[in-house]
Amino acid sequence: MTFPHDRTAVVTGAGSPRGIGRATAQRLAADGWSVAVVDLDGAAAETVADELRAGAGVEAIGVAADVADPGQVDAAMRAVEAALPPVVGLVNLAGIGSPKPFLEETVEGWDRVMAVNLRSVFVVAQRVVPGMIERGLGRIVSASSISAQRGGGTYSKSAYSASKAGILGLTRALAREVGEHGITVNAIAPGPIDTDIMGGTLTPERKAALAVGTLVGRVGTPEEIAALIAFLLGPDAGYITGATVDVNGGLQIS
Repeated sequence: MTFPHDRTAVVTGAGSPRGIGRATAQRLAADGWSVAVVDLDGAAAETVADELRAGAGVEAIGVAADVADPGQVDAAMRAVEAALPPVVGLVNLAGIGSPKPFLEETVEGWDRVMAVNLRSVFVVAQRVVPGMIERGLGRIVSASSISAQRGGGTYSKSAYSASKAGILGLTRALAREVGEHGITVNAIAPGPIDTDIMGGTLTPERKAALAVGTLVGRVGTPEEIAALIAFLLGPDAGYITGATVDVNGGLQIS
């Protein structure tokens, strides 16, 4: 299928001022996508959408939703579908960290991390995939983490690592089921990135500590992750599916 000129990307967790989601929304808008910003903080989502319309001149909408809640996701997607072109891309970036050691983690804390990081991917994808199947085209990218591969080691511990490992399995399973419909499903596994998810804004000292072991000697930027996501959502990535793309400055092999 010809990649459409008028197309929408849904980006979850894109309301944070210093997150990968916001950088991704900005990059996709610059590439000509209409963008649906979905975030638990509806006001923040609307602010990002306003920025995209003013800065890139694209159609954009900000909607509030707990992406782990099917009812809220359905309502949000109904608003998106009424306002924007067909959804071709889905970027699952909503997530929370959890630095609690295994023996200190609670069932409630575990369930919250699983809901935000993993169940949300299932819920949102299940809502948008039927439309992608109907149109014969779709791109799904979900954020896993190097923590899924290494069992932590950066900031978050067992609950976070397990949730991000679940994304890898879900990505591969979904890729098998929907590939025949022209839909690709991939995961990215970032290493340390200069965002606020690892316990707040990184100081120069924390950046230096997190960069130890990387081959490039620094942490990554949200814009570098956004560039990878934009490629995986684009027309040139149609033969990439079921993949986990490492983007960690070489930390995984150091």
